Amino acid sequence: MTAATPPDMENFVVGLIGMGDMGKMYARRLSTAGWRVMACDREEKYDDLVKEFSENSNVQILRNGHLVSRASNYIIYSVEAAAIGRVVSQFGPSTKLGAIVGGQTSCKDPEIKAFEKYLPSDVDIVSCHSLHGPNVDSRGQPLVLIKHRASDESFAKVETVLRCLGSTHVYLTAKEHDRITADTQAVTHAAFLSMGKAWHATKQFPWEGARYVGGIENVKINLMLRIYAQKWHVYAGLAILNPEAHKQINQFAKSTTELYYLMLEGRRDELRDRVYAAKEKVFGAEGNPKWAAQPLLRDDVLDRFSLGKRPDSPPLPNNHLSLLAMVDCWSALGIVPYDHMICSTPLFRLWLGVTEHVYRTPGLLDECLRVGLDDNTFRRDDLHFTIAACGWAECVALRQFETWRERFAVTQKFFEPRFAGAMEVGNAMIKAVLESSKE
Repeated sequence: MTAATPPDMENFVVGLIGMGDMGKMYARRLSTAGWRVMACDREEKYDDLVKEFSENSNVQILRNGHLVSRASNYIIYSVEAAAIGRVVSQFGPSTKLGAIVGGQTSCKDPEIKAFEKYLPSDVDIVSCHSLHGPNVDSRGQPLVLIKHRASDESFAKVETVLRCLGSTHVYLTAKEHDRITADTQAVTHAAFLSMGKAWHATKQFPWEGARYVGGIENVKINLMLRIYAQKWHVYAGLAILNPEAHKQINQFAKSTTELYYLMLEGRRDELRDRVYAAKEKVFGAEGNPKWAAQPLLRDDVLDRFSLGKRPDSPPLPNNHLSLLAMVDCWSALGIVPYDHMICSTPLFRLWLGVTEHVYRTPGLLDECLRVGLDDNTFRRDDLHFTIAACGWAECVALRQFETWRERFAVTQKFFEPRFAGAMEVGNAMIKAVLESSKE
């Protein structure tokens, strides 16, 4: 406990049901701050977790969620979004009288429905969502807090506990959370997942050649690898279970396909009109832009983070179909990405930053259009990217978790040998970008 801990919270216990990467991060950060933590995962993981946390006197590993629920004052479910209903139905009825319960899933619609259905009526509901991965420093990152069914006193207790993360608290409803995460995360993930499938289909490790070189390409490659190095269910749950995400992912596939057709068919004027109309809608009119005076990203910062050796020759021009499709998608759905910066993940800020770079750098957008129409260098890659975007959209529309898992796993295996290096470079890149944005 700290000196700021209220007297009525001296014996407060935080319960964690689910000890995956985020659950462990919470356990370590909360226990280091002095909070007593009781945690569990599936019973077959009990012995390994006991050993892992044996030297942490503030963390007690229990065999199941019943034991955690009956002894904890604030219980956080940190499980897969697809499993939240089943897990809460199993352990929710054991919740301690008058306790507070929340969830750390990336999609709040099924989470809140499960809490309302299975928790006792005397339990308060305060959910949360750290908008970053387990390997990103939580300080200064957005932490969404959702006061769904709770007294002011209970909400204050949750804020007191989570203040040790050093995050910026953002107050939303569950529906607002799902809409914003769909706008900022679902389509961003779909873009990187599609890049990975395209490079896999063409048997490319893009950092090994001279075609994908420079700051923008470094972001694409590092963040694609970062996503495929994670667990498949994180992205599947956010896309498939979030009702707000379906139309975004479908529109991204539609935008990708239609822009690719315009390039393939040489419809120059139509392509230019569409791209520039989307630019004005998303980024503002010439002379009255929505972006800040300073760019979100500096290209010189990104240039440092390449997985491969930079060739002596200038980088090949790219049409950046993925970026053009992203802005076209935002335009079609009326999304202004700057409106959601308070809830943006580091990944989204990087993606918006490179997109902004293409649209605000003089001559670069026209160069993208020229390459898309007149240069066949990336035509095969763009074909596979378009096919992949449509494939992910179909998985989401049909709510096919198993198909998603299989599509993800086969590409994950292809890139797996480079995950360790990519995570190291990716973490350094995110840290450098976040630090440069404060300057």
